[in-house]
Amino acid sequence: MLSVENLRIQGRREDLLAATSLQSRRGELLLVTGERQDQRTALALCLSARMKATAGSVSWDGVSKTKKLRVASALVDSPGVNEPEQHLTVRDLVTEDLALIPRRYRGALLSRPWLKINRFEDIAELWTEQLPPLRRVELLTALALANPETDLLVVDSPDRHSADPGGWLSRLEELAHDGGRPLAVVATVSTLPDGWTGPSAVIGNDIPEKENSK
Repeated sequence: MLSVENLRIQGRREDLLAATSLQSRRGELLLVTGERQDQRTALALCLSARMKATAGSVSWDGVSKTKKLRVASALVDSPGVNEPEQHLTVRDLVTEDLALIPRRYRGALLSRPWLKINRFEDIAELWTEQLPPLRRVELLTALALANPETDLLVVDSPDRHSADPGGWLSRLEELAHDGGRPLAVVATVSTLPDGWTGPSAVIGNDIPEKENSK
């Protein structure tokens, strides 16, 4: 389980990430809303141990060590951080990402057979910028899960690619509820999809009442 308590990142004039607490369990999709892209990205980076917070704590399965969280987590499609470069084809992207998998798991992973096994041959020669939103999130999450150590997916602002949640929500729900490989899935979003009744949190939900009333 991912457990976050009073997580905060101090900015130059105001907090980049206001105090936030949340929990995410394996087998569920947690949506965390935030108005600003920089807030959502900062939270995604902290949840995946790619950025150190000013205050608060993040733990995975009761352990607060950064290394454990980083090994267990995958940051997906974070703008300005690890979103696919537009000049890459899908085949090139797959080749690059598979090369980042720890050597003991990599084996003979090659882009061509991986694309075939995972049913992405139809988009292999497309530029990454040409991908429809759903195929984009399907591809990027599949690449993240090529590493068998990944138990936590942190997807940064998938709703920025389409106003239709059908372009990302079904895929993330499918991954979270997969009984064969139960994952904790967290997505930062600008607003909750209409009708969403699953777990959710709000950036800044742990700000003291006195500060909220200013």
